[in-house]
Parts: sequence; C-alpha cells; structure tokens
Amino acid sequence: MKQTLFIALLSCATVFVACRKDHDTDTDTPVSPTEGTREQFTLDSIYLYAKQIYLWYDALPDYNTFNPRQYATGSSVLTNYERELYAITQLKTNPGTGYSYEYSGYAGTPKYSFIDDGSLTGARLGTVSLADKGDDLGLSISIGADVRIRYVNPGSSAALAGLQRGFRVTQVNGIAVSTSSSSYIQSALNGSNMSMTVVDNNGITSTVNLTKTKYTTNPVWKDAVLTAGSQKVGYLAYSRFSMLSSSQAPLEAAFNIFASQGVTALIIDLRYNGGGYTQTAEELINLIAPSTLKDKTMYIEYFNDLMQNGKAPILKQQLYLDANGHTVDYNGHKATYADLDYSIGGNTYKFSKVGTLNTVKQVVFIVSGNTASASELVINSLKPHLAVKLVGSQTYGKPVGFFGVKIDAYTVYMSNFYMQNANGDGNYFQGMTPDIAASDDVTHDFGDANENCIAAALNYISGHPSGKVGGAKVETPLIHLGPPSFSGMIEDRMHTK
Repeated sequence: MKQTLFIALLSCATVFVACRKDHDTDTDTPVSPTEGTREQFTLDSIYLYAKQIYLWYDALPDYNTFNPRQYATGSSVLTNYERELYAITQLKTNPGTGYSYEYSGYAGTPKYSFIDDGSLTGARLGTVSLADKGDDLGLSISIGADVRIRYVNPGSSAALAGLQRGFRVTQVNGIAVSTSSSSYIQSALNGSNMSMTVVDNNGITSTVNLTKTKYTTNPVWKDAVLTAGSQKVGYLAYSRFSMLSSSQAPLEAAFNIFASQGVTALIIDLRYNGGGYTQTAEELINLIAPSTLKDKTMYIEYFNDLMQNGKAPILKQQLYLDANGHTVDYNGHKATYADLDYSIGGNTYKFSKVGTLNTVKQVVFIVSGNTASASELVINSLKPHLAVKLVGSQTYGKPVGFFGVKIDAYTVYMSNFYMQNANGDGNYFQGMTPDIAASDDVTHDFGDANENCIAAALNYISGHPSGKVGGAKVETPLIHLGPPSFSGMIEDRMHTK
C-alpha cells in the first residue's frame, strides 16, 4: 500500500556526502576526496547530488573531469556554488534549440535550478512565501506609458491603504515620478517606509503612507462573475500556487460562487503566477475539470532512470519530515528521500473532482512571460480534455520541477523531473504560445471587463474573437518594479515505494 509523505526541508543538520572508498562498485559511496575545506566539500556535494538526481545527469562527466573544486575561487562561497550549479545545468543540449535545456539568456543564471541560502539574494523565493506570508510593502509597480500599480497583495500595508491595480502613481516620497524613474522607484520599494501620491480609477488624487510589515495574504487577487454574450464567465486572478492549506479555502470559495451562478466558461488569470506546489495545482485542475474525468490521467512526472530504478542512494542523506517538522518512521528506520517511489506508475496523477462546478465548456488562461511551472502544468493537464485557449504573451516555459536538497546551510533546487499530460505533451521548454496575442493592461484592475486581456478573452468566449483584442494595440513595453515573486514548481506530495 502506498504511504504518502509530504516533503519538508531538513533544517537542523549539515549534510555532506563527499567521501571516497576504494571499492567503486559500492554505489552507496560517492567518489570524491576525503580531505578539504567546508567549501570544497559543499562543491563536491552539489556535483555528487547532480550526478544521481539531476534530470539531465547523463551529461555530467566524471568527478575528475568536472573538478567541482575549481569553482572555489570567486568572491563569496554562495557565488562559487552558483557558478558550479550553472556549469552543471549548461551541459545538456536541447536538440530543438541547440542551446542547453537550462539556457536562460542570462550568463551565470540557469533557467530553472537555483540555490537558496535563506535570504532573497540570488534565490527565486519572493518576499511573499508559499505559505502566503509577506514581508514587504505589499505592491508591485509597472512603468509603461506612465507609472501604474501592477498588483496589491491582500492584507499588506498597500492593501490596507486602499491601493488597487491600475492606480496611476505621480509621486514617491514627495518626488514626482515619470517613466524614467525606475531606479528611484525600485529603491523606494526596497525601503521600510514609503509615501505615494496616486490617482485612483475614478480620477481622485490622494497620498498614502506605506510601512513594510509582516502579513498573511490571500493568493486569490480577485474573483468575479462576468458576462460574454449570453454566457456567465467565472474570472479568477491567482497569484501563486501556495501550500494547499493556504490556497484551498479561497480557491474553493471562488468556485462555489461560480457553481452557484452556473458559469459555462472560465477565465483563469495566471499572468503573474510563477508556480508553486504541484498538489495545489492539482486542486485547481480538479476544481475546473468535470466529474466525468474522474480517474483519467491528469499528468505524469518522469524522474531520471537512476531514480526510477532505485539507483540514487545519495538520497539516503536527506531525511523526510512531516508537516510538523518531525521525522517519519518507515519500515523500521527514519524515512529518507531514498524511500520514495520515483517510478512512472507511482508518479502518474489522475483526476478526482473537487467541488460542484460541472458546467464549464471552455477555459481561457491569461498568460505572460511570468506564467511558469505549476501554472503551465494546469494548462497542459487540461488541454487533452477541455477547450483551452491562451490569451496574452508567450509563457516562461518550465515543464520541469524539483524538490529541495539540503547541503550544508543551503537548499539546492535542481531540476529533478519532467512532466507530460495524458497525450504525452510536455515539450514547452520555450514557453506556450498564446492563441490570442494581447498586451498586459495595467491601467485597469483585475476583473475589469475593459482590461485588454480580459476583453480579448470575453470576446473569444462570446464567439467574436475579432473584437477588441489587446494584441492589435501598440503598447509601450512594461518595466515591472517591486519585490521578487516565486518562480518554480515544487513536488510536495510523493509516495513511498
């Protein structure tokens, strides 16, 4: 019988796996020097984990050829570890592009993998966590034709001050701002206090004072029921796939409204959603999908062949903790990542209807270059089963995911698995192309039928896709300012063998 374990990160132990044994046939023992500095051992460990659990491990040369310790020459140990991880991630070439699978276009930065040192520097975790805990001013700003509020996190200082997406910003800390003020505005957003003069969506000017605070937010920015011709359309703007315990209630509340209103189409706004937990992605999929899909394949995770065949003994070094941070007893020992089932059959996920909404005939997703990972998983999983269309711009392209590996004081997220839908589709490394091109319109709030992308989606649903389509407008490219947001996909529900 399968036993479900929930991934938690080992936070109290220093984990090194670098060691050497004369008998190279002993697969439990990686091959590397037994002497060195703490930094050298950490560099060794990053390589040794990658050699067994990285999705494209087969492109890595042997230890002596790769020489992990050559990276112990930079300005800081974190920089050195990141340089090594970057080198690892650039070895496997995508034959469809001629570049590595993790080519990002930015030297030194892998497209997917990263290292977290517990701060925001160099990581991709965001100032709002995947537990929906924030520690910032609570807003993001975009500069295009003018300066506008891009989004406001519920519960934050910005939300409590009454700010909304679409408000025009005229002053920051008493200084007039314009389209050339990006550096000044970003500096202010990084501070602990900030005043803003804004013009709201009714043309009323006011000045507010914001303070950086810790807060709990709602991952649902907006839900509404709109109309497209004679159809009722459920609209949901969703910011991140946070922990299911945090996202479940607001998602189900929104879909309960959609069900009670008898909506026949959905607009799911994921334009700024960089991903999160796969279990929460499944929740959204099952809220959207009809009950007739029960037990049909939703998606499959493919780990590398070593992991599928139980040949990644290095994972014995990684303890599993339960949701309360406690170790788990399994078959007479403390459970480790090596006890998990990485087989294809053990990682095939099926539909299981959530909620009572069964009237949806078509789904339109609003997307952008910020739409990644778990967001793309939702879209890809539904495509074989429902009429799915994309409005907006090219998505990020991340059909891979990871779980965190603790090495010394760091958590390393390296691509561990590749995902495909029921039709075997998952090759969107370069992103998903929208069916209807539409530009992000930060002059209107989420849920506003006049917003460029929403208007394009409503026109499509009503059967008039040639109506107001944002892509036909000439728009000034947007510069986004504010705190970083999470980007990635974390597997938080896996099974023992």
